[in-house]
Amino acid sequence: MASWLFGVLILVIHVLGALSAVQALLSSRTSQGAIAWIISLITMPYLAVPAYWVFGRPRFYGYVSARGERDTVLRRVLARYRERVSPYLADAREPDVLAVEKLAMMPLTSGNRSELLVDGEATFDSLFAGIEAADDYILIQFFIVRDDALGLELKHRLQRAAEKGIRVCFLFDEIGCHNLPERYLRDLREAGVEVSAFHSSRGLRHRFQLNFRNHRKILVVDGRQGWVGGFNVGVEYLGQHARHGHWRDTHLKLTGPSVLGLQEAFWEDWHWATGEVIRLNWAPEVTCEECQNVVIVPSGPADPQETASLLVQHAIHSARERLWVTSPYFVPDRSVQDALRLAAMRGVDVRIMIPERPDHLLVFLSAFSFLPDMLRAGVKVYRYQPGFLHQKVILIDEEAASVGTVNLDNRSFRLNFEITAFVPDRGFAAEVAAMLERDFADCRRVSLEEITSRPLWRKLVSRAAYLFAPVQ
Repeated sequence: MASWLFGVLILVIHVLGALSAVQALLSSRTSQGAIAWIISLITMPYLAVPAYWVFGRPRFYGYVSARGERDTVLRRVLARYRERVSPYLADAREPDVLAVEKLAMMPLTSGNRSELLVDGEATFDSLFAGIEAADDYILIQFFIVRDDALGLELKHRLQRAAEKGIRVCFLFDEIGCHNLPERYLRDLREAGVEVSAFHSSRGLRHRFQLNFRNHRKILVVDGRQGWVGGFNVGVEYLGQHARHGHWRDTHLKLTGPSVLGLQEAFWEDWHWATGEVIRLNWAPEVTCEECQNVVIVPSGPADPQETASLLVQHAIHSARERLWVTSPYFVPDRSVQDALRLAAMRGVDVRIMIPERPDHLLVFLSAFSFLPDMLRAGVKVYRYQPGFLHQKVILIDEEAASVGTVNLDNRSFRLNFEITAFVPDRGFAAEVAAMLERDFADCRRVSLEEITSRPLWRKLVSRAAYLFAPVQ
């Protein structure tokens, strides 16, 4: 009897391997990836099948199917949003901006004001002031929330808001916040805050989709003010961590119709997590005197296209004079590497700013495997010295800049739900340029000799680390 059951188990595992191999053939993003998965799933199904279920799925199928189920509701919300925002639609005839608008599947709007928030003190002062100013509702979403001094301050402010009768919806990533104690969430719920994890592994069919993350950081207050950028919630983001020291990051405060783009992204995530249709203010409010055009670009593994990767590639191809990029995790795929090298070859001032101190060792080591080719092509690579660099900013010529949550790695391009504010405005671009010039003054430039003169064992370690780039 035992041998018969063992034989059935072996058969089932091999059948699952074969079925998973078929799915890999149909859905893998590259032929190399398909071949690797197919060979592994057929020859080593005992190890490869669970690995594929966790790491191999290229799209968040649960979110895709749920998006289809809620199409009617979503269309009603979008119709209301687009109708209200139509007086503020900006002219996107410029090809470089039109492409971003089509990628975002959201409109470029006028009547906005974008305020750069540099580092933690300015950012959290602004976030907390926004929470205190709420009259109707607060939508708040972070990838990481710590149960430390900063996290407790956030909790207390949300509790006070809820006790005043303000509706507070608090969404967090279940993997990013795996260390957040249940006590923290219970205290929020008892105060009247509506709390939900994003649930990337919701339901039996999607139980093993642990590789997807909701990496967005959004705060929307009353549909009139919004915040987006690189900051999570924890004292390390204030520079109060012995290992990281000074924490360099950038956030963005938005007012105007673009806030409704942030709100729409939150609405869809909340609907996935809870099944609830929340009533929100969809009437845009314009208060700026010198207004800017903004388009909000949500991206994620439920998109029909690889939105984040295409957005970065488009930014690179659009640059004529300069392209400055900052990212804490710099392991771009081959297409982005090629685009960066070609931009440098055609005379664009391509600068990449990355941390000096590693946060994730595999990511740090992986970069050494492809940096020599980029340096030879004329790409300038800088390492930030005073502490850890976490900002995700792109500057294109004197014309546009973006601030958001997208890192230049496979996880942000294909596995994470991300969000970016793209601002095609010369005044905003000048502000970003001045900010980045100060940052470059705190960097050291990486030389080709520094990379190529490393001992052989370090080169081998870097190449081995780069093999894991798809899941880093």
